[in-house]
Amino acid sequence: MPVPGPGYAITVRVEAPPSASSAGDLTSAVGRVGGVITAFDVVESHPDRVVVDITCNSVSANHAQDITDALEALPGVHVRKVSDRTFLIHLGGKIEVGPKVPLRNRDDLSRAYTPGVARVCTAIAENPADARRLTIKRNTVAVVTDGSAVLGLGNLGPAAALPVMEGKAALFKKFASVDAWPVCLDTQDTEELIKAVEWIAPAYGGINLEDIAAPRCFEIEARLREKLDIPVFHDDQHGTAIVVVGALRNALRVVNKPIEDCKIVVCGVGAAGSAIVRLLLLKKPADVLAVDVDGIVHPERGDEDPNLAWIAAHTNREGARGGLHDALVGADVFIGVSAPNLFGAEQVATMAADPVVFALANPDPEVDPLEAQRHATVVATGRSDYPNQINNVLAFPGVFRGLLDAQAHKITDGMMLAAADAVADVVDGDRLNASFIVPSVFDAAVAPAVADAVRKAAGEAE
Repeated sequence: MPVPGPGYAITVRVEAPPSASSAGDLTSAVGRVGGVITAFDVVESHPDRVVVDITCNSVSANHAQDITDALEALPGVHVRKVSDRTFLIHLGGKIEVGPKVPLRNRDDLSRAYTPGVARVCTAIAENPADARRLTIKRNTVAVVTDGSAVLGLGNLGPAAALPVMEGKAALFKKFASVDAWPVCLDTQDTEELIKAVEWIAPAYGGINLEDIAAPRCFEIEARLREKLDIPVFHDDQHGTAIVVVGALRNALRVVNKPIEDCKIVVCGVGAAGSAIVRLLLLKKPADVLAVDVDGIVHPERGDEDPNLAWIAAHTNREGARGGLHDALVGADVFIGVSAPNLFGAEQVATMAADPVVFALANPDPEVDPLEAQRHATVVATGRSDYPNQINNVLAFPGVFRGLLDAQAHKITDGMMLAAADAVADVVDGDRLNASFIVPSVFDAAVAPAVADAVRKAAGEAE
């Protein structure tokens, strides 16, 4: 199922004989092992050899090595160097800080720094609310992690989480002009993490929690929301939930089903799954069945985890038992944020007519999208190489843009539902179809629409 993509792009510099067949031999060697060439550049030419840069996409690091080995195996060919293009863009980091005001001369310096800055400090001391007007707090978000749940890679720690947090900060700036900064904390103690965020909060207008493992993430978010006077948003939970709920609204329009009539199965009851369930319940579906590794969640399981206990008390109205395959029978919607390859086309066939399948496990979804399409009317994944990519970047930049503009002190369910509707509304009726239920992450209309919706909802919440 995986196809070569830019995430595993390499550039191989090779020496080859200066014969007429060299170019064909090189490209054929890459093709034989499944690589996809995106550029072929002759960088040197000599009487006895040519030096060529071959840029190609692969599916994994091992596949990239296979490509290199195939080139090296050609007669007269020598591989000089292999450059991983993903690692190249991370050299030295992906973000930087720059001044917003001119510092050209002594006058500029005296206003931006001492002695003029002292008057601004005094004004804020007298009226702390002025910090939102006179400092970076007005437009700055902390992207906070402890590295305990980095992407799908697990507990890698704060240093290994930094490239992800840098990327997140870059997306904030690109899509919503929000200045965000990574805060990678070298502790996985809940109390220490909460205290650390409290200590740094004065400099920020919002806190974006990221890649913190469940169930600790639930307590951390809840307690920070109580303690801080700025919005706290766990993107792995609420960013995912916003985009899923918005996409589902459009998917149900395609199949012409009101959500009030739909049985929805949510597979995975960690951070993302729990938030999806909670936001979905506000839309009043006919029923929601939550499924984890122990099967369908129900009160009699006796789960001691507070999150699972809450889910058990608010879902599964008919007390269903069994596993995922049992839950799928007669379901209108499947939403997976769990693990790869859990079921196939035969299970999709047991769902209700015109089923909707959101298989969002990354990189390998719960069901092969091509298999799901045999019976499902609408299929979405978290991948960029299939239609209907469910991606958090459709939500979090606009959400924080709206929160910062509104100078909000908290984020509410109403704001998140407004954001979900805004994501859905970007896909108007003329464009909506089974292969286009959410806008592209590069659609310039998304972040402003989400920001406007959140800003209005924040005003109504005051």
